[in-house]
Amino acid sequence: MNTQSVISLADLRVTVEKLANSMPVTDMHTHLYSPGFGELLLWGIDDLLTYHYLISESFRWSEDEYGHFWSMSKREQADWIWKQLFIDHSPVSEAASGFITILKRLGFDVSSRNLDDYRQALANRSVYEQVDTVMQIAGIEKIVMTNDPFDALERPIWLSGQGNSDPRFFAALRVDALLNDWPHAVSELQKLGFDVTAEWTERTKEETRRFLSEWIIRMDALYLAVSMPGDFRYPAEDHRSKMMDEVMIPVCQEQQIPFALMIGVRRRVNPALGLAGDMSMLSDVSAVEALCRRYPEQKFLVTMLARENQHELTVLARKFRNLMIFGCWWFLHIESMVEEMTRFRIELLGTSVIPQHSDCRVFEQLIYKWEHSRKIIGSVLADKYEKLHHSGWEVTEEEIKRDLDDLLNRNFWRFLGKDIT
Repeated sequence: MNTQSVISLADLRVTVEKLANSMPVTDMHTHLYSPGFGELLLWGIDDLLTYHYLISESFRWSEDEYGHFWSMSKREQADWIWKQLFIDHSPVSEAASGFITILKRLGFDVSSRNLDDYRQALANRSVYEQVDTVMQIAGIEKIVMTNDPFDALERPIWLSGQGNSDPRFFAALRVDALLNDWPHAVSELQKLGFDVTAEWTERTKEETRRFLSEWIIRMDALYLAVSMPGDFRYPAEDHRSKMMDEVMIPVCQEQQIPFALMIGVRRRVNPALGLAGDMSMLSDVSAVEALCRRYPEQKFLVTMLARENQHELTVLARKFRNLMIFGCWWFLHIESMVEEMTRFRIELLGTSVIPQHSDCRVFEQLIYKWEHSRKIIGSVLADKYEKLHHSGWEVTEEEIKRDLDDLLNRNFWRFLGKDIT
């Protein structure tokens, strides 16, 4: 070791936190789109304020009818939410304070509290300029989208060959309907010219495999992805197990891509809130265990939504190298949970984990989600390096950069078996 590159204890924490805040990131799961997808890419003040986190939070302060809110224009909804959460009350929740972080990092005068000024500042900026600006501020190098061939707005862009036009953006093929709403999937597959029926015939399995293979190749999809309810069981005598065993796992193995499962959603607990009405749900980690054991050569990316599942899932990852746990998903993407989960994951798995993904739906959210998470990841790592230092094991700046690059970037690509150098 070059002793000149060893970081002193006095400089250790500052160095780690500085590097954690500046190292390039691969955001391996988002709901964002590249600019070429047009209106599917959400960005700007009104899209930020009408994000479903803020919608549901706003109704805790209001007796207004849900229908009245949905009858408003997007700008009117944004004004209403701004008043509820930022003017009438202090924006201390993660989602609300995140919006303030975004304004500050975009260079706006947060103290003015003038929403129209913020809108006007972005009025003459193109989506291309904003995407470049946000990625630079957030330090994001690569973004993985979530892509659904059944989406009538998205599908033509892929069929035109324009889906991969921006090299910073990558595709993930979403397969929720195939697993969770088979009747709808059958209808969509038939519209696309695939010879499938509601009955689970050999022809239906063959055609569904063909559909997945064609779209993986068309999108150059990095992985298959599905959001599962908390009552997901595997193995089971049900459609999901048959679809996985006879269609999805064989296709993933043939195409040499991972299968990503996001488990623990309970949909439409309050239907009047629309997308904001979903809930978390305790899950059975043994379903993931069974998949990893049955398919030791298949790689699985897994995240779960209930806090109660996190420790068991992390312990499971110690037992199966084909399991990569990732991110603090959805309701867990708050600072207290990010810190707790990051700490015990590193204590159990070292740096062989993907600690975070943004799950963003609105582009500027990259700014606050990664700024808040980088600080926590850096702080946790600094604690661990200081402990090593007191034991006589000193780390260099190169080693710190290596570890952060693994956590924020390379672990994902290495798990995929892709060389990104």
